[in-house]
Amino acid sequence: MSETTQGKAAPTSGESVGNAHEFSVSEISFSLKRTVEETYGHVRVRGEITGFRGVHSSGHSYFALKDEKARLEAVIWKGAFSKLRFKPAEGLEVIATGKLTTYPGSSKYQIVIEQLEPAGVGALMALLEERKKKLAAEGLFAADRKKPLPYLPEVIAVITSPTGAVIRDILHRLQDRFPRHVLVWPVRVQGDTASAEVTAAIQGFNALAPGGRIPRPDLIIVARGGGSIEDLWGFNEENVVRAAAASEIPLISAVGHETDTTLIDYASDRRAPTPTAAAEMAVPVRADCVAALRELDNRMLRAQTRLLDTRRTDLRALVRALPRLSDLIALPRQRFDNASERLGLALKRAAEMKRARLSGVEGKLSTRLIRFQIAEGHKKLDALDKRGLAAEKRHLTDLTRRLDNMGKLLQSYSYQGVLERGYAVVRDAYGKPLRNGAGRKTGEALDIEFAGDDRLGVVVAGSTPVAPDSTPKKKPVASGQGSLL
Repeated sequence: MSETTQGKAAPTSGESVGNAHEFSVSEISFSLKRTVEETYGHVRVRGEITGFRGVHSSGHSYFALKDEKARLEAVIWKGAFSKLRFKPAEGLEVIATGKLTTYPGSSKYQIVIEQLEPAGVGALMALLEERKKKLAAEGLFAADRKKPLPYLPEVIAVITSPTGAVIRDILHRLQDRFPRHVLVWPVRVQGDTASAEVTAAIQGFNALAPGGRIPRPDLIIVARGGGSIEDLWGFNEENVVRAAAASEIPLISAVGHETDTTLIDYASDRRAPTPTAAAEMAVPVRADCVAALRELDNRMLRAQTRLLDTRRTDLRALVRALPRLSDLIALPRQRFDNASERLGLALKRAAEMKRARLSGVEGKLSTRLIRFQIAEGHKKLDALDKRGLAAEKRHLTDLTRRLDNMGKLLQSYSYQGVLERGYAVVRDAYGKPLRNGAGRKTGEALDIEFAGDDRLGVVVAGSTPVAPDSTPKKKPVASGQGSLL
């Protein structure tokens, strides 16, 4: 390079190196990090998962995406991992969406994945098969776990989208066959939240208590129309399958068309090829039930008629085998005739014997003996009468004496004897005797009883005590009975 064009001679190689800017390792690493993040931002990368060893103890996941020529490190942070619809699995071909960045600690570039989805139907089928084997190994699809469906449920629960043809088809089919009480739990049947909503609906119906305000269903139908494997994927999620297997209420799965199969079909108690078929499984045809009952009723009537005819025939056969009534009573009648004849002869002989005995006794009887016995009887009767009169007189005398003594004793205890000695009894308006004048009110009526049933009504004039009379008075002499006042 000439001096006329550049102004000075070109520097040597040693001078170029000496004048270059020096970067620290951190500066160059973070400069590359900013360049990569600003250049690419969000990217979608397709590749096969390799090196996946499960979730780290921190909750993050580390693995790599590869194809036949290159390898890209990948990481899913804990918060993003819990929101993933599809979880990473070794060997699964996926499409990862996230930010491209570098990790300065090891001079590697990597993708921070925010969304993850299988790459194509083949990947979904591989994931579905792997999940099916896993859940089958746990026994969730075992035949002995499946419960029989009730013949005629009173309440049917339907878990499906509240809009669309599915719920209308089910309700219409139930109305045609056998109307029942239907509870609908509206859910999304497609999308990221479908599996969580269906799981919550199954668990919610099972949590209802019998006899509550909302009736507990006897049968659950989980239904959805047809669609692609991606559309039906919510019914392949583990939470839905486990909820269906754990349901205490019998469950029919009716997801997709007849050729569609999801994992909930293996865990349910019965799989229906279509939602309409699920309604047909749920209830019988009412007209068929009525016809069957009518046929059973006719069969019962015919059986009763045959039974009566058989019993009538048997009875006639038994009647023919029995002897005639005249034959049955002939022998007893003959015995009765013989007994009556012997009885008449026996009565005649007994009468003759009594007459002979009476004649023998008659000769021993005389009027003199009878009179003597009558006289002796009169003497004994007179003696008994005298003894009775004397005893009665003594008893009356004793009773009179005891009565007099008791009267005197009663008179000695009676208060009338005290009144005879000059005392009186004061009673209130209720006839209760008063012992003192305390508590008596002015104007209160009192009754005073004297001797000889003499009474005097008085009224209390006042409670002021009266001054005693200065004239000395003779004190009454106390008797031996004492005062009753």
